This record gives sequence, C-alpha cells and structure tokens, in this order.
Amino acid sequence: QVQLVESGGGLGQPGGSLRLSCAASGNIFRFGTAGWYRQAPGKQRELVAAITSTSTTNYSDSVKGRFTISRDIAKNTVYLQMNSLKPEDTAVYYCNARNYMGNYWGQGTQVTVSS
Repeated sequence: QVQLVESGGGLGQPGGSLRLSCAASGNIFRFGTAGWYRQAPGKQRELVAAITSTSTTNYSDSVKGRFTISRDIAKNTVYLQMNSLKPEDTAVYYCNARNYMGNYWGQGTQVTVSS
C-alpha cells in the first residue's frame, strides 16, 4: 500500500516562503504525474501544481510565478516551494500521485498565511 506523507506546512507571513515536502513509501514518483492540490474552507479542492514523469510542469494561474514544484526520484519525494505567499494561499495542501498503479493522496498539511 503506497503512503504519501506531507510535511512543511504551518504559519507563513505574507510575502514569505514555505516549502512543502511529500515523501512516498515507494518509488511512485518515477512514473505518472505528481501534484499538489489545496482546499480552503468552504471551497472545492483545486490543483495547484503538477509534474509529469518527463518533468513537464503545470501551475494554476493563481500561483504561477510564485510556486515551484519539483521532485527527487532518489528520495521518493516531491516538493512545493511557495514564495511571495498571500493570505489567499491559506488552505490544506494535499499531495497526489497518479499512475498505472493507482491514484494516491496524502493526509494533507495546513498552510496558513497571516501576519
């Protein structure tokens, strides 16, 4: 059973930075697509950023130019570097891995942006 564990959330300052990590229990990020989603209170879960097995990246318009997704295959880890944080980035962030083996989610990590 594949497990995804997020870390790195917490309180960030407006204009500041946070880096989220998603560690997988197996070598799952070598194939398919890995992504970060977020869900704010009262809103639907939305895609923030994704990276494919060929390292093609995709970002939502709301984070483009501020967030960067990357992965370390050797460490079975995907990262989300979040810069120039805004209060509207406040949400629970979820890691996702989707490939021929299945569709997997982490438990989520809270990110709160506030002064």
